[in-house]
Amino acid sequence: MNALLRRPRLDPYIFAIMAMVAVAAIIPARGVRKEVLDHVVHAAIALLFFIYGAKISRQAIWQGIAHWRLQGLVFATTFLAFPVIGFALIALAGGVLDSGLVTGLMFLCLLPSTVQSSIALTSIARGNVPAALCCASLSNLAGVVITPVLAALLLTTNSGGISLDAVREIALQILLPFIIGQLARPLVGDWFTRQKTLTMLVDRGSILLVVYAAFSAGVVAGIWSKVTPQSIALVILLDLLLLSIALVFTTAAARLSRLPVEDEVTIAFCGSQKSMASGLPMANILFPASTVGLIVLPLMLYHQMQLMICAALARRYSLRPEQAVPMVTAAA
Repeated sequence: MNALLRRPRLDPYIFAIMAMVAVAAIIPARGVRKEVLDHVVHAAIALLFFIYGAKISRQAIWQGIAHWRLQGLVFATTFLAFPVIGFALIALAGGVLDSGLVTGLMFLCLLPSTVQSSIALTSIARGNVPAALCCASLSNLAGVVITPVLAALLLTTNSGGISLDAVREIALQILLPFIIGQLARPLVGDWFTRQKTLTMLVDRGSILLVVYAAFSAGVVAGIWSKVTPQSIALVILLDLLLLSIALVFTTAAARLSRLPVEDEVTIAFCGSQKSMASGLPMANILFPASTVGLIVLPLMLYHQMQLMICAALARRYSLRPEQAVPMVTAAA
């Protein structure tokens, strides 16, 4: 694993996402095929969050809540600091970007943390892995409610705003399957935990379907004529600034709170990461189909950046000397 992290590189999954974008550009879904695709995407997302619910232990959730300082810093960064930073960066852009990309940048700032990559990076960096599991899981669970509420308050769309119907649709398509998964956990939780290949296929496959559907709708609507190389370069720069500020903020907050380095690692990675697995399905529900492809572009670029930069940072953390004292895993 350390050899893998010697230099940042593209995740092969990113190539699969790029392939879906290319397929959407060449063969966009229209008519009956689009209707069938919409039903398949909804079913895949519901299955994905059912599996999330079945796999997450309630005991782990409660243990994570008990570490209130760590959880508080991650939540404050994810749902308070990020939107403030986003508004500042958009003001810095000076109205140069297309409105869809501006909406996408702000939507990115409202999303919860990742689960898989936050935990993996924390593990590589020899951080507080149990706390990362709880942090990332709780962030995603809370984000199902908090993200659409913040989006309704802070964002507007081409149709004039985000409706309560869209928020309710998120609850039905994401939160309800998660709750059902939690209720079914005693029956199927252990089985899903053992089926790593199956859960990975559902996880990544559902996202690929959402990417194809979003970019396919964008191609049909002709939105890509609004995207220029200059605007893509500016989005990349703003994403990089956003990630850099988030990493500096979370690290400084952890050190000012006098938390051990293991918790600092957890806060830095859980606080700076943004979930594409949650963000794409939410965007698919919240925004008009013709604009989703443009809106999720900043998220997709940020996702690759966070993997590359945080992988290098995790390796740097992993090289620190071993500590003689035991790791703190609960609030004092």
